[in-house]
Amino acid sequence: MNTPTIEIPHQPTLDDPFSLPGRLQELRDRVRQFIRSEVIPAEPALISGGSTAQTALRALQDKARANGLWGLSHPSELGGRDMPLTDYVHLGEAEGESEFGPTVLGSEHLLDALMLSRHARPTVRQRYLPGLLDGLVTPCYGMSEPGRSGSDPSLMTTRAQQTSDGWVIRGSKWFSRAAHADFITVMCRTEPMGVPNSQAFTMFLVPTETPGFRAVRELSVLGTEGDHREVRLDDVRVPDDCMIGERGAGFAVAGERLDLGRTLRAIQWLGQSRRAFDLMCRRLHQRTAFREPLAAKQLMQQHVFDSYTDIQAARSQVLRAAAAVQSGRRAYADVATAKVLASRALCQVLDRAVQVHGAEGLIDDTPLSRMYRKARATRIYDGPDELHVHTVAKRLLRAYEPDPAAEPDVF
Repeated sequence: MNTPTIEIPHQPTLDDPFSLPGRLQELRDRVRQFIRSEVIPAEPALISGGSTAQTALRALQDKARANGLWGLSHPSELGGRDMPLTDYVHLGEAEGESEFGPTVLGSEHLLDALMLSRHARPTVRQRYLPGLLDGLVTPCYGMSEPGRSGSDPSLMTTRAQQTSDGWVIRGSKWFSRAAHADFITVMCRTEPMGVPNSQAFTMFLVPTETPGFRAVRELSVLGTEGDHREVRLDDVRVPDDCMIGERGAGFAVAGERLDLGRTLRAIQWLGQSRRAFDLMCRRLHQRTAFREPLAAKQLMQQHVFDSYTDIQAARSQVLRAAAAVQSGRRAYADVATAKVLASRALCQVLDRAVQVHGAEGLIDDTPLSRMYRKARATRIYDGPDELHVHTVAKRLLRAYEPDPAAEPDVF
């Protein structure tokens, strides 16, 4: 018996919970259409690696520029539209429907561009910032170290020692996207033990062609090959101009990156969740079992409801986090909560989507297999969930300590 063809309504069911201004909605829809019509069909080429992937990427980036969609997240001083972060949430979610969306549309390296703009010396800014904004320079970041707890950065052993003409760096980093990077920003201990951690570490920009820098090995993530590498810095020499921020202020610069970085990641995870939700719902209408569509099965409807509520809850918290970061107020609790909720939503929605697709969800006939493997790492990136749950809970409880009868405004 032929499976009946069922028309799927074009109108999505996960649009933003609040009406958007007309121009923002129009721009969001243009980004979404570009990702779905141009980027997603090109994913096989982009995943293939090598010259094929680079050629496909450059062609898509040129199309994005021609369509006025390049660098939408950038502030005006960096040639962007100076869009509030709370507005960019809606565009970034659309970009995030493809893992390549941020790269194609020029928003992937926003953190590094802002860091160089605010904290780099003029010579370094002039050398790298224009190419970074044009998508011609690729950065990476070196914080975590093999054999050390990434949730406790005070355990880092990479050191930078001052010399008469600059600094000598020795140490190892890993999970740095160094495969094609032009430079790496490395966190190093520069002060002796006993100095408070907040004053003991400094960041340095290291060009990857510097003698002594080498990629030790590729790190595949749950079998998914990518750009992650373990790198070694053996007596790497850099001039004073390569210092990012002030000596001993590495954690302050990193903290500035983290609040925005976690929020941007959470925004992109919303897009991935949205894509998985769409795939799941279409599958439920298209596949028939026991003489009725899967969409008629109550357990399948539970998957839809749970996924819908997961995404909507995560989106609401991401918008709250974006507002906190945008206002400049202390944002950790809002950002950490958004990171955890968006990561959980992504993992849970993908798990249900794979389940709905059955055996087909386990192989690369659909994008779900690759998305599922990559999503698992989100619960570890930028601090494991357990760290954020622990820290946020402690801060919330602390607000009630002085006076049990008080009603602190923690919401």
